[in-house]
Amino acid sequence: MSTNPLLTKTPGATRPVARVLVATTAMLSFISFWRAAAIVLNDMGSSAFYAGAIAEEAFGKTAPWFILAIMLFAYAVRALYMESCSMFVRGGVYRVVKEAMGSRLAKISVSALMFDYILTGPISGVSAGQYLTGFLNDFFRYAHLNVALPGNLTAALFAIAVTLYFWWENVKGIPESSGKALRIMYVTTVMVVLMLAWCGYTLWTRGAHLPPWPEPHNMHFSDQALGWLRHTNWAYTVGLIGIFIGLGHSVLAMSGEETLAQVYRELEHPKIPNLKKVGFIIFAYSLVFTAGVSFFAVMIIPDSTRSQYFGNLISGLAMNFAGPYTLRLVFQAFVVLVGVLMLAGAVNTAIVGSNGVLNRVSEDGILPQWFRQPHRRFGTSYRIINLVVGLQIATIILSRGNIFLLGEAYAFGVMWSFAMNSAAVLALRYKRPGFREFRVPLNLQIGGLEFPVGLVLITITLLGLCTINLFTKQIATISGIIFTAAFFATFTIAEGITKRRDTTGAELDQFNVASRTELSTATLGVRPSSVLVPISNYHALYHLGAVLDRVKTERRDIVVLHVQVLQRSGSSEVEFETDQLFGSIEQYLFTKALSMAEQRGKPVRLAVVAANDLWDGILRAAVNLQSSTIVLGRSTKMSLAEQARQFGLAWEALPDPRPPFNLEIFTPQGEHEFFLLGPHAPNLTRNEVNLVHQLWLRLGDLVRPEELHHHDVVHFALNEVKQELAQGKEQDVAQRLKDHLVQNKAQRNPPAGTC
Repeated sequence: MSTNPLLTKTPGATRPVARVLVATTAMLSFISFWRAAAIVLNDMGSSAFYAGAIAEEAFGKTAPWFILAIMLFAYAVRALYMESCSMFVRGGVYRVVKEAMGSRLAKISVSALMFDYILTGPISGVSAGQYLTGFLNDFFRYAHLNVALPGNLTAALFAIAVTLYFWWENVKGIPESSGKALRIMYVTTVMVVLMLAWCGYTLWTRGAHLPPWPEPHNMHFSDQALGWLRHTNWAYTVGLIGIFIGLGHSVLAMSGEETLAQVYRELEHPKIPNLKKVGFIIFAYSLVFTAGVSFFAVMIIPDSTRSQYFGNLISGLAMNFAGPYTLRLVFQAFVVLVGVLMLAGAVNTAIVGSNGVLNRVSEDGILPQWFRQPHRRFGTSYRIINLVVGLQIATIILSRGNIFLLGEAYAFGVMWSFAMNSAAVLALRYKRPGFREFRVPLNLQIGGLEFPVGLVLITITLLGLCTINLFTKQIATISGIIFTAAFFATFTIAEGITKRRDTTGAELDQFNVASRTELSTATLGVRPSSVLVPISNYHALYHLGAVLDRVKTERRDIVVLHVQVLQRSGSSEVEFETDQLFGSIEQYLFTKALSMAEQRGKPVRLAVVAANDLWDGILRAAVNLQSSTIVLGRSTKMSLAEQARQFGLAWEALPDPRPPFNLEIFTPQGEHEFFLLGPHAPNLTRNEVNLVHQLWLRLGDLVRPEELHHHDVVHFALNEVKQELAQGKEQDVAQRLKDHLVQNKAQRNPPAGTC
């Protein structure tokens, strides 16, 4: 390994040994809108495997209409989350509710939401296990084997195994898990297309009959579905109540919207346009898949046998298609494969979402910083992931693999988090008016007032669903309130303990800071020709913002550098500890830089170097990183021209060979000047070009028969000046040059009143 001159002390030198620190943090990579959509769809789309069955179990064959209504309503909830994302990059229900209604309600809302996330993983994992167990038992019967796997136990064991697998994937990082989510959606799409085509063929050969309309006499609520209202006739005599009960038992079909806010932080540039694409993809896909499965199941599977497939509804569809039994069994195997993959993907989504939510809480000082300490190898908040996975496995064990028990407990948290998020976004329309990149539609302007009709309707609907669920979903209400209260108490106690301790920097990102023997493209993980952006003042990062807005990071990497300027010392060589070079100032600087990068959806690399001179430290870092461009903010202590001159002198002091650099200096107003460091072709104006041409014309005939070129004129003139300087005429040349500069300046800036 070559020795870095920035890091070593030459013989006889007295400067201390400089250290290089590479800073990393969780979730610094950014993902495409396809990967983001895949993560959310692994949650929302997975409900197609069980939502219709749970709804029909609750109130009968009208369930598909309610599933369809919920999927259409999900479009409105998606718009709600898109507006909240446009306000807060690190958003979600906690941040939005806190800004609008205060910390206490925010802790309550996120406590309820965590109940949803803790249940999402188990219900998806258990459902996947039910599909697998059902297929294996069917196959054993087909093969005349006297083997029957216990459904709930096998499903529970499979769910635990899947949860542990995605625990490790998330510890490794979101690019790893999002890549698998995308591959799962590829396979799922093939299955969905085949299923829809086969459903269409089956209905064409047998005839089609739509499910009964959602009228009171067609709805048959079970006692469990009515909850505390089972002793009344309100569900049948008051149409609106019956409709809201049906919707309440179908609402688990649109779970996953909160995950949209959590993955928004990792969404690549441009964020809002990509978020719109994600929103449309998840809406269209889940509408066709989830609602389609529910409708086709009622239309194709006979009433007499449909209940036996409630645990694996799409498998039931496959086994009731028109066609040979063997072919149907093969397609069922494919359905089970896809179901296992997608439902397992929903387990991953639950972990991703929970991790994002608890990170927001921890950043606010509610949980100790210990939870956000990044993994030393992968940079992920692995301690939060461990907590979430532990709670999910405990839930699977307590439920004993009963999908209907999990389904009954589900949707308490998601509905209340939706409602509080909607109310908070509505409040922020008035508390924080102004521009948003996206707004929920249906906004009426009357005079100078805005009436957000769309937001009001969404909020009223969500609050109505929450209220009816309180009285009809007993298990969800009791378990949800207990869980929410327990989490809220935990958050409150943890916040009190955290505040009594030193909470300086609670809102700051946590970084892994690794010492390196040299700064290079390999140690920082960047390609040659990167853009180097030195930062030192967290109130003046406008030049970093300009770079992030302009540079396409798929072509060039951005390196954010902080130079720790050391005082020269006459002592011997000194070794500095990490915390001497990376303290609260560096942590705050990098937190601000990371926030700006997240806002724009572009990755950056972070590094700290120590040097005795600022310019020398920047330039040597640029040399080692093989950067092509250095971007500075304007100095407050010297003019722009002087700043560029000082930087140029520092470049001249570098040891040979000195690579050329592009130097850009930005002002707070967004203006910038461009300089070239090192030998380069001069930027000639039209006047200089004309002058060279005139001299060439005049001298060309005088030197014949020799051939004269324009570059010969320039070379000859420069050599003449060089000889004058060598002959001791520096003062004369300098005076003539000064007169020339003054004359040019006067011509560029004529006195006022002249023409």
